[in-house]
Amino acid sequence: MNKFDQINNTSPKPRKEIISMQSYSAPLENRRNLLRLDFNENTLGPSQKVYEAIKDIKLNEISIYPEYKLLKNFLSNNYYSSRQFDPDEIGIFNGADAAINAIFNSFGDRDEIFLTTNPTFGYYSPCAEIQGMKKITCTYEGENFLFPIKQFEEKIIEYKPKLIFICNPNNPTGTVLSAKEIIKFSNLNKKSLIVVDELYEKFNGDSLLPLIDFEKNKNIVIIQSLSKTAGLAGLRIGFAFGNKSIIQYINKVTGPYDVNSFAVTAALAALNDKSYIDNYVSEVKKARTLIKNKFESATIRKHFDGGNYFLIWPNKTPKLLTRQMREKGILIREMKNKQDIKNSIRVSIGTREQMLFFWSIYKELDLNN
Repeated sequence: MNKFDQINNTSPKPRKEIISMQSYSAPLENRRNLLRLDFNENTLGPSQKVYEAIKDIKLNEISIYPEYKLLKNFLSNNYYSSRQFDPDEIGIFNGADAAINAIFNSFGDRDEIFLTTNPTFGYYSPCAEIQGMKKITCTYEGENFLFPIKQFEEKIIEYKPKLIFICNPNNPTGTVLSAKEIIKFSNLNKKSLIVVDELYEKFNGDSLLPLIDFEKNKNIVIIQSLSKTAGLAGLRIGFAFGNKSIIQYINKVTGPYDVNSFAVTAALAALNDKSYIDNYVSEVKKARTLIKNKFESATIRKHFDGGNYFLIWPNKTPKLLTRQMREKGILIREMKNKQDIKNSIRVSIGTREQMLFFWSIYKELDLNN
């Protein structure tokens, strides 16, 4: 190879953080027509009103850029019956993941400290790595995965982390931390931005949103979405609530039209059909009680807590069981890359009928052999 060929055979190199980072990837292909108990999605789909609203979108609504004022005003006045938000305290994003990424882009910096728990949602770490942040974690305590409150406090005081992420309820352990404890954390270091990921809060959490004053608690941001409860995972829409200046900074690193018109229309329709969301959440809670009672007779380790999911440590290897369950039409997820729970499987909770179907197949494959 001559010198000219050598020069032209090279390619641009990304930042060193990108080369060394481990990407977050989820095996989301070929999942249609199966019972999806692997990614904590709504297992029924959105309300009929969402479908009707999307179907009625006019051509000129597709050919112009999306508008957000109507959705922001609705969130401001109607998201919680017990309180209102200033529209400037709300950010609208292309799913909760986009909100998380934007927070790291606007507040994360090279060699700054990022604090979270372990195990937790896998997307936080690559976002921190992209910024060149140093990650510190606190492990959940005991077989019941209790929140490591004392250790967390010590880390905040000692390291003064720039960013702190708390998944509440935690995915995948279901650990629920009280709103009161999070407020206490925020007062330990006002320069630490605490991000509370509340995607699963409706299923059994303790939300900060009904009671927080973002003028007093300026260093707290709360993330929610309509993926898990309203069934809009495929449309990608999420919200961040926080102090006006914090939301303004986060919005600076996002595109002006990141959320599409279909998602905005679907979100408004879903939020205007609150009874559908409430009924689905209620059904999942009943299904959780049902499947938890079924597992009382199983001689395996299991863990139920907050969120629309639970953990089991099966008799078979997780890899074999997930494959066999898929062959029977049910998707469940191995936790093979999660520290402290590597031999477990996370199972999402759907309706009572769906969980009875899951139980019949699971019992046949893992308990009756």
